[in-house]
Amino acid sequence: MRGYDRDMREPVTVNRANRHRGEVEGVIDGERRILCLTLGALAELETAFGADSLTDLAARFAGGRLKSADLTRILACGLRGGGNRVSDADVADMVVEGGVAGAAKLVGELLALTFGVSADERRVRDEQGEGGTSP
Repeated sequence: MRGYDRDMREPVTVNRANRHRGEVEGVIDGERRILCLTLGALAELETAFGADSLTDLAARFAGGRLKSADLTRILACGLRGGGNRVSDADVADMVVEGGVAGAAKLVGELLALTFGVSADERRVRDEQGEGGTSP
């Protein structure tokens, strides 16, 4: 079953995320959406952040210091990788469940899943004060 978002920009997927494929699920603009950092999305992020490699990109994100524009770009790439046809400008106008904290959590989850950091490793980092949105 598929529905349409408020501007009919594109169909909204109601399937559950498949974490084995690198997908996460978030509620954005009141709709449950799938996000995934595909190779194409990662290439887009490498270009956007001036990274020479995936290792450089992961290192940049591991610092956990992301600007709101970074969150928007990562969410947009993840949404496009998940099959949503949205621009960065569309995403900038969307509301993520939980606000900025919800967006940061969603981005952190997406990056952690993409770059292979387990939930246990994230929990240990959080307990050691190394939290944030780092993967």
